[in-house]
Amino acid sequence: MSQCTAITRGGQRCKGVAIEASGLCYSHSPNQADARKRAARKGGQRGGRGRPQADLNALKDRLISLGEDVLDGRVDRADAAVCGQLWNTAIGAIRTALKAKEVEEMERRLMELEELLQRQRQAGASRWG
Repeated sequence: MSQCTAITRGGQRCKGVAIEASGLCYSHSPNQADARKRAARKGGQRGGRGRPQADLNALKDRLISLGEDVLDGRVDRADAAVCGQLWNTAIGAIRTALKAKEVEEMERRLMELEELLQRQRQAGASRWG
């Protein structure tokens, strides 16, 4: 796997993994522009769920790049191990936040259903009472 040849806005070489013969990663490849736009639209349609997914994808990309940097000797193994542990902790926190949001959503929906059922029972009792 080769490193992306693009230069970031900060003036440094991109750490992404090149996916094409052009030497560019998914984020920099002009051939992937339509796919990136579709993915961005899809993320915005998820009611706020797009950001955690983007964070997870970014962390995954950083872990892959870190692994490549270690194998190529650009990053010390001990430094990479600490970075990997911290990024994995961040991934765990994002996953936990997503699970908590799911539980909150399910609780909200359950309460709505219980309220609807209660109203239906009351309406049925008033018809026959």
